[in-house]
Amino acid sequence: MARMIAALIRHGDYHQLADTPSAWQPFPLNKAGEKHAQSAAQMISDKITQECWQLHSSCHSSQLLRAWQTADIICQQLNKIDTNELHINSFSALAERSVGSAANLNLTQIEAVIKSDPRYELLPKNWKSDSYFCLPLQGAESLMDSGKRVSHHIKQTMLECRHSVNQPTVKLFVGHGAAFRHAAYQLGLLKFEQIAQLSMYHGTPIFIELLEDGSWLHIAGQWKVRGKKTQYRD
Repeated sequence: MARMIAALIRHGDYHQLADTPSAWQPFPLNKAGEKHAQSAAQMISDKITQECWQLHSSCHSSQLLRAWQTADIICQQLNKIDTNELHINSFSALAERSVGSAANLNLTQIEAVIKSDPRYELLPKNWKSDSYFCLPLQGAESLMDSGKRVSHHIKQTMLECRHSVNQPTVKLFVGHGAAFRHAAYQLGLLKFEQIAQLSMYHGTPIFIELLEDGSWLHIAGQWKVRGKKTQYRD
């Protein structure tokens, strides 16, 4: 059975509202983000050349604009140097954690909404980074919920793909840092405490391999170690 490798790629930097959970913000990449995507394409090209991997023709991305744009730039760059004709398929399953009806409200506004609703207790101070906390609002999910959603999509996609390839193949997944980290925990790649200790560099692939027994192995790419005072932005 041919090797199957997934490349997890966090979108590039984008025009993000201040003090607002990144969640489902609809804004595009900024100039730095475009460069992150270009760098990602070069790193992927270098790695597949070094390892003699082939690229799967379908790149999966989140439907959020910043992720789709990152995937689009990567595919355009790789198509210039490879005849595989990469194309993008977008999926809601790869989105960042949803805060439901509080989408795109800033932290002060969200706290005010909860405080004004007699059904709810005040939010805990660490609610935004608590992996298991879910806002008591319609459509909201926890970070762990998003990780389960993303890991399920990656696992099912890779299981289906490995039966249709006959040489080592890497498939690209472009999404979001927090959801990817929680997915990595679900796949057995990170310990729970590492979710908060690590982040992802914009546009830097993390390569993980689906082994024959269904387990996963981190084979290349570096997680970003969070500083003690690093703001939780994803």
